Amino acid sequence: MDKNNSSFVAPGDLERRQQDRQIEENLAQIGRKILVMSGKGGVGKSTVASYVALLLSKKGKKVGLLDVDLHGPSVARLLGVRAGLDMAEEGIVRPYRFSDNLEVVSLEMVLGDKDAAVIWRGPLKISAIRQFISDIEWGPLDYLIVDSPPGTGDEPLTVVQTIPDAEALIVTTPQEISLADVRKSINFCRQVNTKIIGVVENMSGLICPHCGEKVPLFGEGGGRKMADKMGVPLLGEIPIDPVMVDAGDEGKLELLIRRRDLEINAAYNRIINHL
Repeated sequence: MDKNNSSFVAPGDLERRQQDRQIEENLAQIGRKILVMSGKGGVGKSTVASYVALLLSKKGKKVGLLDVDLHGPSVARLLGVRAGLDMAEEGIVRPYRFSDNLEVVSLEMVLGDKDAAVIWRGPLKISAIRQFISDIEWGPLDYLIVDSPPGTGDEPLTVVQTIPDAEALIVTTPQEISLADVRKSINFCRQVNTKIIGVVENMSGLICPHCGEKVPLFGEGGGRKMADKMGVPLLGEIPIDPVMVDAGDEGKLELLIRRRDLEINAAYNRIINHL
């Protein structure tokens, strides 16, 4: 075929169009797509994404949890997932079924060595994220929760470009050094026309394991002041609780959900009610 002819389509372009169609078909089966992001690392974003997904699934919602933090995936470890993706049928890849209502996909689940460093440039990361959405058979979902790495780089940008109706849930801690980067995340969302559901202040004081009092380790009220100033809702203030720290390290976050004595559950339930 004459390449100068306007009807010529390069093989790469054709493959991209086919992938775009598959992405569109898969996303059409999903209700809300929520991108959990943060401006700075170490604020507990993956814990928030995982626990929100768990709580929604326990309320009877069909939930998919996609970890696109390719350099530091932690969702599988937080949930205690040691298996890989479901490839029982030839040519079909399904997420790992954590429970009847929760499916999980993370790069860590397909790596042979869990401690291997992922040394990828932008194009590889973009391709992997698109494949997670196009090539994996998610099926009908009420929610797709996407755990993104910190910052406003390739991964969150690829998600919002691939999922035009994604909504952002932004995680911060009370410190100004974290809040400054969250303001960048809010401005990122506004620049790319991504709806902001709200901000969650994590590590909002420490619940003392002895007396149960809340100690403001990183200051108090920083997230609320920042949210008010930026004109976005503050959805919740989640305290540090050593019980959750231990449960995450052991891959047993699910065991905390039924504990009504935990202040963290009251905080998370307020967030779920907003969703």
